[in-house]
Amino acid sequence: MKQIKVGLCAFGMSGKVFHAPFIKEHPGFSLTAVVERNREESKEKYPDAVIYRSVDEMLENADVDLVVVNTPVQTHFDYVKASLEAGKNVIVEKPFTVSTAEAEELVRLAAEKNLFLSVYQNRRFDRDYLQVQKVIKSGKLGEIKETEIRFDRYRTEPSAKAHKENRDLPGSGALHDLGSHLIDQATQLFGFPEKLFADVFSMKGEVFANDYFEILLYYKTGLRVRLKSSVFTKEAHYAYAVHGSKGSFLQERTDDQENQLAAGSAPVYGADWVKPLTNNDGILHYLNENSEEERSLTHSEPGNYMNYYQAVYDHVTDGGPLPSPGSEIIVNMMIIEAAIESAETGAFVRLGQL
Repeated sequence: MKQIKVGLCAFGMSGKVFHAPFIKEHPGFSLTAVVERNREESKEKYPDAVIYRSVDEMLENADVDLVVVNTPVQTHFDYVKASLEAGKNVIVEKPFTVSTAEAEELVRLAAEKNLFLSVYQNRRFDRDYLQVQKVIKSGKLGEIKETEIRFDRYRTEPSAKAHKENRDLPGSGALHDLGSHLIDQATQLFGFPEKLFADVFSMKGEVFANDYFEILLYYKTGLRVRLKSSVFTKEAHYAYAVHGSKGSFLQERTDDQENQLAAGSAPVYGADWVKPLTNNDGILHYLNENSEEERSLTHSEPGNYMNYYQAVYDHVTDGGPLPSPGSEIIVNMMIIEAAIESAETGAFVRLGQL
């Protein structure tokens, strides 16, 4: 099996939980280099990976084919650009960049260098999202009229991560962080909207970056999609509510991959590895072909972030489609910027044509 040698730009939570375990367990990847500025924590689980003290040092000395840029968003543009200029393919954590202009420049550079650039939109592989996608594609709901996607938490105290909490840093806050997931799911399900209206602010106080957003996406078909996130939500809402001309579907947020990985579980190559649900996590209520009501409790199947890395491997070895290419994620950055503009002006923002 062809080996893809990987360099990891950081060994914080993202590296430990979302990337290194999958690179290790997939037989087509080899974790060759890790950047740890002061520590050597990676040595315990990944003794064969050489530790470098900076991204520049790794790019200059490491023999890698693929660089994973999993550093704070404020560094993404510089590190992705440096990696591409060094002749390396790149996976970059979400959010892609701070701005649309930065994203567009990186996509152009990757094309010029004939390299691939993929954004790690891992929540496309969450069990709950996959279930929503499945139900919509089934056609049971008819024409979709309204959808709400939420990602709520109860985190009333600021974290120690300045790149997420410091309002003076471009790209900080929930809109770039969680918003990049919700916006990606909306555009994957329904495409690019015509216009939007947004409310974005900090519930914890003006000295912090935004921790609340509500974005209303308007589509030419009349569809409305609401994206919402709050850190003052003690009781959970349904994460997805999809309403169509023939019925409704409600889906809880039940994917547990992040929690299991953080607790030390290891993914398995070639098989589902997460613990199965013991309860139903959705409600499907619709009119069937005979106009008879059908209402059932639904049970989502496991998601698997390994499928992202498998898709990257297939792209390299067999020319398969690249998962979440940078050129595709530019539209998400456009929506983030439009939401900021709408919140600042209190006005609708038209998104134009792609």
